Amino acid sequence: MPNNIRQATLKDIPAIVEMLANDKLGKLRENFRKPLPEKYLEAFKNINQDPNQELIVTEDNSGNVIGTMQLSFIQYLTYQGGIRAQIEAVRVHHEYRGKGIGKKLFQWAIERAKERGAHVVQLTTDKKRPDALEFYRTLGFTDSHEGMKLHLNPTQ
Repeated sequence: MPNNIRQATLKDIPAIVEMLANDKLGKLRENFRKPLPEKYLEAFKNINQDPNQELIVTEDNSGNVIGTMQLSFIQYLTYQGGIRAQIEAVRVHHEYRGKGIGKKLFQWAIERAKERGAHVVQLTTDKKRPDALEFYRTLGFTDSHEGMKLHLNPTQ
């Protein structure tokens, strides 16, 4: 079970990228290797410097990173200048799936969104992840909008 939910540090990035790459879709878009490509470290520095971005990890009792998510706070003019909390890149280490860790991460993120004054928590997930879709529904998320993307990088 998760022992600690906290902001990620630079030393956590290899474990995070390994989790991101450890599924059928992640294998196609991530480049987990040692040493880790510099682009990941640059991305972490940018995320870490932005007060509206929170890269989160959870640890097991031994201090090993076993889950991650990125929480972004987006200021809008709509909803009278409301703030949306966007959850992305949720992963739980394959050995810990099905043990309630994802649920605890989401509970933490929802509480964090409330602390930051967000009026809605939103997420996107690939339609090729039916298990993730069902999991999000069990947490109270609804299919309220249709999302669309235009990939600008041909490898994605």
